[in-house]
Amino acid sequence: MAPSPHKKPAAGDLSLSRPAASREGTLPLAGGGSVSAGGASLVGGAAPLGLGVGMPPPRRHRSRLPSAVASLLILVGLLLLLDAGVTLVWQEPITALYSYFKQESLRGDLHALERADTTAAARAKLVRLHEQRQRIEYLAAELQRHAKNGSAVGSIHIPTIGADYVVVKGTGTSELENGPGIYPETNFPGIPGTTAIAGHRTTWLAPFRSLGGLRRGAPVVLDMPYARFIYRVIGSRVVLPTDVSVIDPVGYSRLVLSACTPPFSASHRLIVSARLISTVPLGAARAPSTRVSHAEAFSEERELEKSGLPPVLKASQRLLAPLVS
Repeated sequence: MAPSPHKKPAAGDLSLSRPAASREGTLPLAGGGSVSAGGASLVGGAAPLGLGVGMPPPRRHRSRLPSAVASLLILVGLLLLLDAGVTLVWQEPITALYSYFKQESLRGDLHALERADTTAAARAKLVRLHEQRQRIEYLAAELQRHAKNGSAVGSIHIPTIGADYVVVKGTGTSELENGPGIYPETNFPGIPGTTAIAGHRTTWLAPFRSLGGLRRGAPVVLDMPYARFIYRVIGSRVVLPTDVSVIDPVGYSRLVLSACTPPFSASHRLIVSARLISTVPLGAARAPSTRVSHAEAFSEERELEKSGLPPVLKASQRLLAPLVS
């Protein structure tokens, strides 16, 4: 007989005994079914298979790739900003590092060139040349004829701006990455006429970065394996890249230095002109019976002109190097 709904349960009815279903090895589910105590089977319920009662859901593993990419991009941006800052106050550091080691290698090549013996044909020719000017001109022509583009042929020293670099043959892109280069359209020092040298101002060691600081009378020294040439600056100007008349012959020996201007731009060229005032024979250029000191070095016949840059000759459509700053 069922107990009355208003009757209080007896003390025995307040026990925490399991439902009957649990005593038979099954547990009731919220959906109305049951699952065995081992969790191996379902009866009429909606619980997922193999999910134990009270177990937390599995964690989802998020990919770390997006955060890694973001960190990499931030690092690259910071490096680019650092590179730009160093370039503004000094020069572009990455190309400078490359050119520094290249210059060290070229300096060794130049020393080897200076110690190299002349060929038998050159010695036979030099025996018949008694004047040092002739010997220098012959050796200069031989070096210009046989040197390869990009190879070391001499060195330039400009004390006023602290420039001291190995000079290479040629003014192409790859040649100027090695250092200042002699225009192939002009003569090597020692051959009458114009010697023109181009160099970068902001990249590739920036050998001519301070070229604009040269003033009238500043000395420029070119050391070649056969002679030392001393020039004095007589003026400067800014021209368009197409105005190649500034490197044409002018009737006397001179040096022309060119670089892009303003810095970080290749829109114009800064041209510095210097007059040859003294030549000191070296090595095979010395006459066999004489020893030439700096005091005995011969000077150019003409004195420095009082005017600015010398007159120029014909122009053409070539471009003045370098093509980038």
